[in-house]
Formats: sequence, structure tokens, C-alpha cells
Amino acid sequence: MDFGVHLPQLGRSANRANLIEWATEADRLGLHSAWVSDHVAWPRDIESSYPYTDDGSFPGGFDMPWLDPLGTLTFVAAVTERIRLGTTVLILGYRPPVLTAKWYSTIDVLSDGRAILGVGVGWMREEFEVLGMPFDNRGARADEQLEIFDRLFTEETPSYDGTYYSFPEVGFSPKPPGGRIPIWVGGSSEAAFRRTARHGDAFHAAFEPIERVGDEWAAIGRACEDIGRDRSELTLSVRAYLDPGAAMEPEKSIQGSPEQMAETVGRWREIGVDHLALDVVAGGGASGRLDALRSFMADVAPGFASS
Repeated sequence: MDFGVHLPQLGRSANRANLIEWATEADRLGLHSAWVSDHVAWPRDIESSYPYTDDGSFPGGFDMPWLDPLGTLTFVAAVTERIRLGTTVLILGYRPPVLTAKWYSTIDVLSDGRAILGVGVGWMREEFEVLGMPFDNRGARADEQLEIFDRLFTEETPSYDGTYYSFPEVGFSPKPPGGRIPIWVGGSSEAAFRRTARHGDAFHAAFEPIERVGDEWAAIGRACEDIGRDRSELTLSVRAYLDPGAAMEPEKSIQGSPEQMAETVGRWREIGVDHLALDVVAGGGASGRLDALRSFMADVAPGFASS
């Protein structure tokens, strides 16, 4: 099993020093990947329901510092050598697709092919409106964006003529060093499962109980069967809290002693999880959370080393 970590990209810890320390230490510790999330600007009053809390409230706060995910990954690419760099998740509708493709291809080139493009369709109508981007039909727009990425990354003179996006033949360079960038699809709808089967290299669930992720993984298997794809080609990834002090919801967390954490990680592995993206929750600020990550990598992760 592979382990990733969410970087201190938001909140009071989001600064140059902490990002460098976390990214370089994660690289040294042998983590598979480093992750950032995507919000730009949102109004004080939000009526849209956040899908990852029981009451639908957005925990971000009106004035929470939140570094741009693509700028942050570009920065982190320059201070690391091995660790993969991903978004959990990039909201496709926040940006024009050709611009997003250029950003990500740049990150992939500057990191020597270490980028992972984690994608989602978003949930906050108010933020779409602040950005001047359409909220309606965002799923269909996301599907077209993924088609556009594939053409821009792989074709010599790509063009596109869809329902929502179109452009003539263009020169698009540089291309990703490996020919394409892995697509990790987030979401919890049937449309997201079909999108994973059609476009994804991985399904990336976030803050959901083990049983629900297992049901979603089965639904993705059915979606793969519908189009003649082998689900074994996909990685199953989950974002969960690393929470030694048991402060968060236990069904969304890896908590307690090293032995208790290992038991929980084992349950995730039993349903097919190949990758856990750890969102570290611990006292002591950024340094305390980094210590919790070090302890996990020393005391728990070795028991789940990928073969």
C-alpha cells in the first residue's frame, strides 16, 4: 500500500517555511505522494451543502488562507526529487480547460513526470459564481475537459469541437514527459463512477466510511464492465484523517495507537484500497502534525509496504 500526505497549504500553517519542511520531509520519509486542495474565493454566506460533513457546513471559514493548488505544486516540485504531486481534487469547472492543461503539463515537466491530476466537479455554486464560471452541467463539462486534456497531452496538433468547449488546431507544448498525466477521479455519484471507468487511472474517495467506499468501488466495477474495462487497471485511493488523538469522526479517520491504526489500515486494504492520502490532525501546530506523520511512517506504514 502507498501513503500520501496533504501538505500545509491552507490555514495558519500555509507558508513557505512549512511547505518546504513538509514536502522535503515527506520526500525523505518515502511517502508516495503529496497533495493539495482547491478553493479560490468564496462568499461569507454559503447555501450550498458541503458533502463531507454531516450537517453540510463548510469547515473552511470565510477568511481562511488557502494557497492556490497549482502554484503550490509548482513550488513543491522545485524542492523535492521523488514524491508524486497531486490535487485532492482540482475543481475542473473553476478554470478554462486549455489553461488547466498548460498548468499541469508545466508541473509535470518541472517535476520530471511526477504529477497526478486529481479531478472533481465541485459542489459550491457560490464559488463558481464568484469566479464567473458556469455551475450547471458541470459534470458534462468535466467530461469534455478530460477529453480535451487527453488530446492536448497526446496529439501533435490537437483540436476540439464539443458541446461546451471548442478550439481549432493548436500547438500545445511541452507535453507531459510520460506522454500523459494520470487522472484520479473524485466524487460519490454514479456519474463520477462512470467518469472513473471511462477516463480514470484511479478512484479517489474522500472522508467516507469504509463500507461506503466499498460500495462505491463495487459500483465502479459495474461501470467498468459496462464499457469492457478491467477494474484491476484502476487504483483505489482514499483520503482520510491521520488522527492519533481521536479528535475527528472515527469512521473517516485512522486513530489511536500504532496497533489501532494498523488495524484500521488493514480494513481499508481488505476492501481494495491501494493508496491512503493522510490529512494529519494533531496538536502542536505544523510541527506537531509533522511529528505525527513521522511516527506513522515509522510505526505503522512498514507493515503495509508495497510489494
